[in-house]
Formats: sequence, C-alpha cells, structure tokens
Amino acid sequence: MSLIARITTCAAVLVAAVPIATRAGAQGVASSQGYQEPPESIRRILDAPPAATGSVSPDGKWIVIAAREPAVTSIADMAEPTLYLAGRRFHPVASYRVDTVGIRSMRLKPVTGSAAKPVPVPAGGRIAQYSWSPDGHMIAYTTVDRSLGMAIKLFPVSTATEISVSAAGLHGKLGAPSWSNDGKYVALTEATRNGTALWMVNVATHTAKRITPYTINTVTGGCDWLSKASQLVCLMNVAGRGAPPRDGQTPAGPIVQESYGRAAPVRTIEYLLKNQHDEALFDYYFANQITIVTPDGASRNVGKPGIHTRADASPDARWLLVRTVHRPYSYQVALNDFPERIEVWSLDGRVARTVTDRPLTDNVSSARDAVAAGIRVVSWRPDVPATVFTVEALDGGDPRKQMERHDRVSLMSAPFTSAPQPFMDLEMRYRGITWMYPDLALVNEGTSRTAKLRTWAVNPSSPASARVLFDRSSEDRYGDPGRFVMVYDAASDRMVPLRGADGHTMYLTGDGASAEGDRPFLDAIDMRDGSKHRIWQNSGDHYEFVASLTDPAARTFVTRRESPTEPPNFFRREVGSDVATKLTELSDPAPAFAGVTGKLITYTRADGVKLSATMYLPAGYTQSQGRLPFFFWAYPREFLSAAAASEVRGSPYEFKRPSLPRDRQLLLLAAGYGVLDGPSMPIVAKNGKEPNDSYVEQLVASAKAAIDAIDSMGVGDRNRVAVGGHSYGAFMTANLLAHSTLFRAGVAESGAYNRTLTPFGFQAEPRTFWQAEDIYSTMSPFYYADKIKTPILLIHGVNDDNDGTFPIQSERMFAAIKGNGGTVRYVQLPLEPHGYTARESLRHVMWETVTWLDRYVKNPAEKTN
Repeated sequence: MSLIARITTCAAVLVAAVPIATRAGAQGVASSQGYQEPPESIRRILDAPPAATGSVSPDGKWIVIAAREPAVTSIADMAEPTLYLAGRRFHPVASYRVDTVGIRSMRLKPVTGSAAKPVPVPAGGRIAQYSWSPDGHMIAYTTVDRSLGMAIKLFPVSTATEISVSAAGLHGKLGAPSWSNDGKYVALTEATRNGTALWMVNVATHTAKRITPYTINTVTGGCDWLSKASQLVCLMNVAGRGAPPRDGQTPAGPIVQESYGRAAPVRTIEYLLKNQHDEALFDYYFANQITIVTPDGASRNVGKPGIHTRADASPDARWLLVRTVHRPYSYQVALNDFPERIEVWSLDGRVARTVTDRPLTDNVSSARDAVAAGIRVVSWRPDVPATVFTVEALDGGDPRKQMERHDRVSLMSAPFTSAPQPFMDLEMRYRGITWMYPDLALVNEGTSRTAKLRTWAVNPSSPASARVLFDRSSEDRYGDPGRFVMVYDAASDRMVPLRGADGHTMYLTGDGASAEGDRPFLDAIDMRDGSKHRIWQNSGDHYEFVASLTDPAARTFVTRRESPTEPPNFFRREVGSDVATKLTELSDPAPAFAGVTGKLITYTRADGVKLSATMYLPAGYTQSQGRLPFFFWAYPREFLSAAAASEVRGSPYEFKRPSLPRDRQLLLLAAGYGVLDGPSMPIVAKNGKEPNDSYVEQLVASAKAAIDAIDSMGVGDRNRVAVGGHSYGAFMTANLLAHSTLFRAGVAESGAYNRTLTPFGFQAEPRTFWQAEDIYSTMSPFYYADKIKTPILLIHGVNDDNDGTFPIQSERMFAAIKGNGGTVRYVQLPLEPHGYTARESLRHVMWETVTWLDRYVKNPAEKTN
C-alpha cells in the first residue's frame, strides 16, 4: 500500500447519513448525505458554553476557577495527515492548527477566603494552557487570539499583574508550559508546518527564545527537564534523514511470516506493520537522537541515534535510563512488544550497564497473571540519587507453576558495575511500588485469579523488616482503605505523601463505599503499626470529599461539596467543627439540565445479586404525565464473587449533571426519554467456573431486573425501552437483542461481535478460543444474527484503533443481520478512532440515535421488520 493510502484523509462513508425513513425496497443502500444536526433542544445543550469549574493548586493555597470550552475538536482537525504503524496512531507532523479554544475566563481564589484575583484573558481570545511554578508563586500560561496568534504570559499571584513575555519569531502552536525545578525557566514546544521546536522563557527577564531547530521528534516523545538540573533531554529527528521513504509500485517479492513449533498467542491488535515499506516508514519516523539542551540554546548529542522510546533522567541528573527498540520487528504485535534494550547511560553517552535486552514478546499465555519471562519492569527509584529497580518473574511468567514466590524486585545503584541485588520476593504478581521516602516504600502484590491484593510497608534499607499494611480483595470497594494524600516536594521535585511532624503519621482519603452509597473520609494512619483513626467523614444529605490537604497536622483542609439540588463548590473545614466555610460560588455546570432529576436506585437480580444504577428523568416530568420511554446505557463487568458484584457504586447525594461529550447519552433527556445510566451488568463467577461460563444468562437477568425496577417505580414503560453501549457495551447490546425480547431497539457503538476474531482472549477472559470454543461461540452475537429481529443501530469509527474492535466487526454484523432479514442501520464515522471526538461526529451520532429511538421506541405501533 502506498504512503498516500496509509495516510488518512477524509474517507468516504460506506453506509452513513441515509434518511432512516427510506422507501420500501431500498434495503442495504450505501450513501453519504453529509453530517446531520440533532434536534434543537439537544444542539443547544451541545453548543452551550460550560459554566466555570474549580480545581485546587498543587500547594493547596489557591482554587483555580476556570470556564473552559468543551473538549471537542473539528473534523477539519482530524483530517490532518495521520499514520498508523506498529499499533500507534500519530501525525507525521505535529498538529500546528491554532484554534481559539481553551479557557474563556479564569480567576484565583485564596483558600484563606479573601477576594479572588482575575487572570487576564485577551478580548475574544482564550487561555490555551497554564502551569504553576514549583513554589506556587507564579503561573505561566499561553493565550490564543484569532488575529494575534499565540502568546506567552506570566502571572505572579502576589501582584496579580499580567506580564507579557517577549517572543520574537513565535508563529506556531504552543504546547503546555513546563517549569524548571528552580523556577527560573519555562519550556514550551512550538509546532509549525515545518516541524516542532523548543522555546525557553527566562522568568527574570520576561523574554523567550527558540533554543532548538524545528526537529523535535514528536512521534516518540519530545523534551523533559533533566530532573533537578536546568537542562532538558530531547528526542530529536536524526540529522539528514531526508524525505520519507516512498513505496515502490512493483513488489520486491512475497510477504512471508513463519513460526516453527513455538506457541506465540497474541491478542487481536490493530494497525500493525504489514510489509517492508511499513518497516521503512517505522524506522524513518521513530528513529531519533537523544540530545541535551540548555536554556541558552547550547546542545550536544548523547550516544548514537536509534529508536529510543524513552530517555529518563535519574533523580541526581547524572544518568539516563534509555529504552531502545530494535529489530527483528513483528507483523503480529505492536511496538510495546518489539525487542527492546534497556540501558543505563552516562550523560556522555557511555553505556554503564545493559539492564535487559528483551526479545520479541509474542508468547505470553492468556492465563490469568501470566507475564513475559525475564525482566519486565525497569525504572528509577525517585527517592534516592541513582538507583534502578527491576521486576522479573521467578516462574518464567507462568503462574501455574507451583512456587512459593512468583516475582522478584531487585535494585542496582550507581555506578552500576555490581550485579542487581534482590530486594523482595513476592508470593503473588507485582502490582506496583510507591517509593514514599528513603526510609519507606509500599510494595503491592496481587493475583487476578482470586482478586487478592496485598500491600507491604518496607524500609528499603532493611527489606527483611517488611510487614503487611493492607490485605484485602481488589474487588471489595467497601473495604478499600483509601489513597495516601500526596503533596509536591520541591526539594525532590516529585509528589510525596503528606507526613505529620512526628514523622510516622500519614493520611488517607477514600470513597467510603457502603451499602448506602459513597461516604468519603479522611483518616490518619500510624505507619509504625498501621493503626488508623478517622479524622472526618461525609455525612448528612450532601456528598462531600477532600479536595486538598497540605496541613501536616490535618487541622484544616479543603473539600468539594454538593447535593442533588446544589452544584459542587469548595469549602474550608476545621477539624472538630461542623461548620464549613464556603469558598466559591460556582453555578450549575450544565444549566440546560436544570430541572432534570437524577437519583441512585438499587434493585435485586433474580439470583440475589444486588444491582444499582443512576436514573435520570426529564426536566419537569411528573408521574401524572404517564410512563416514559427509557434508554439504558451500560457496560458489563466481571466479578469473582457475588458479594463484590452487589456493592453499591455512587452516592444518592451527588449533583447529577452530564460531562460532555462523555455522557452524551444523557442528552436523550432533552428528547423526552428517561435514562438509566450505568445499570449494573455484573458477570459473576459461579461454582468455581469462569464468569463468562454463564455470561448470557446473567446479562439477560440483569437487564430484566433493571426493567422491572423502573416499571415498579411507575416511571418507565417496560414496553418502550431501548439499550445501548460503547465497545464492550455494544457487544452487550447485540447479545441482549439476540437472546431476549426485553427491548424495542438497540444502539451499539464501536463493538466486536464475533469472538472468533479475538481468539486469544478479550476483556478478562483468560482462555483462548480453542480452550473454550463453546463459550466464544455462545457469547458471539454474530452467531445469532438470525435471531436479532429487534432494530439495531450500529455505529463505528472508520479509524478505530482499539484492540479487537476492527471496523470489520460492525461491517460483518451489519451484513449478517441484513442477510437474515433483520432491521439494522450501519453508520461509519470518517476519521474517528474508537472514541468519537469531532463536533460534527458527535452531533451526527445524536441525530442518528434520536431518530432511531423515536421511530422504534416512542411509537410502539411502529413495525420492527
């Protein structure tokens, strides 16, 4: 395939915006009539600028109140040339289109409660991105204006006076500001038609200058500060690389793949390398030169060029941990599984140690807890100057081997001449380390076979002293101890746990999940013995959680509080007092939904599993108006125990508003539908078997329980219910229509419907097709396409980049249902990946959905065949 063919442009839609009410006999037509607009009631909500929202500054002293534009793009943005290689989607030239989007207004509110300070925004313009200085005294931000382009600003919070940075020659699209650790400089990238360069702001002189050519390699990375030093390490294009390789018109020979008696199962992945030309393109775009750049523009190359995917500086800024992909490449796996060499380099490019040279990873079993053999995790310890930690499987990656210990964590320190020293051998699989302080680390291990999760507290200098801090089920939200409160530590340039003056008290915040819903909390924990005491917990008819805690004594903290009728706002609390001081006056973030009723409901499945969902009713609706047509939007999840599956999720005291475009299903409220959002669809392991062994039965039972719930409440018409979902939720939708007559219509977005096309596992399924052929077949709605007589709307992004959800899944499902006489419509969205982002696409999806549901759900007399 030629380079032009592999670079995406605005592709034709095979089956798209055909008016749904087509004439008789016009079955299977393919056409494109442009993007359609949803009803005015929905379009008005989509176009409405969101109200201001708040966030707390890193030092906990300020609340940033900002009104942002919706997080959507345009189809024109998406039409920029895009390449798909080795499982990666990227722009060969970084996006340089400058749009007037971002923050419309911004002000800083002191947590002390004094007056807010406005941050200037150019008239008709926007703040694009901003960043706090390490000491919290200043903000660096970029602005965008249609006539003036982009500019760089500084805002000292003490004077609240905007400072314009002089940046002669700046004409492209600026990236996010990034501060040096000492606060003297701010680095930003500038993307142009000719490439990407690095600019440096001198905070003292209020000037900026370009310090690199327009040759930063944005495909593999960019630039990062060299830890504490005022230098940056950049991945640059290889000098003299020339033009991209062209595809010859005459094939040089056949494409051959081979395997000789070695089991190499891999899950279904999209956009892999396919031929030698793809390999040449991969080498061209991914190859780079590691370069160290100083704020004054001096630079020097480090080591040789290669396909370096990362170059991470040690905390003392004297070493680099370099990851380099090398041949042989594979047409069966993506970049992350290509052969990779991980080395420690000195800053002059000398290889101090090769930590591992991992071969092609294409033979990991699909079994639960199976991992690659050899070293699979390599990273710096952030709490000490220059120590690398590694993780490798002691069982060769096979969890079925009977061993007392399955994983090993090891350490090696500068100058990296000694062999790695074992740090901890783990009974289960490694699940992460938090290097809290030089005298304390938290080591997590767990197993997905039993959902067991264990956390060890250990002094890194004395690993034999390790003791269990938490030991629980990862599925158990009710027993979750919470997360450690983290604060920024300028001395080490990283986030660390907030620690009391006594040196052993730390703090935990958590959801406080319970049978009555979430009740967030703040706990103090004594790290010497793990004992805890509760400082504060949410109670009453509000939902409230800790938004910021920076006081080492935990005497004061900031919360965010809301209720079903009150939008989220920030409050300051004093321990021991029931009084909360309101700090902000934020309005309804989605005023178009004012009057909408949202509540958490609970109900029970026939087998006793407790379920929950959030039910939304249209503004102004009363039961005297009659029962509503309903739309269910769901996503099934697997559980190993019925108790975990029965746990309530969410709170009945939340202020329910959609977050667009993610929650676009709630826009159906404006079209007169009730919406059941996130109804539990648990698939529970029973009688020692895998959860999916009874997938269909449990799925249908959960759906029936949800319909019974809205029916018993007197708000939903059980004969006018539709179901929908995205990805695995689309798979669920097709299965419900294939195996039940509960619904009048379905909407399935970007799904996979034939599990024989994902034969080495999907979701949490640990078995291959050949190990569980009946399960794969029974779970595949494609096999039951002849049973799907309920109208189904299939939607899929043409450039879906998610593992397993090839667009052909929807293409073949459409053909199967159509061929068996079902009612089906298939919409392909040009340029869209797995999740839809273009404004035009989102509007069109809502038009398709409303039109489909109005025809087949609102009017029960409408024939479905």
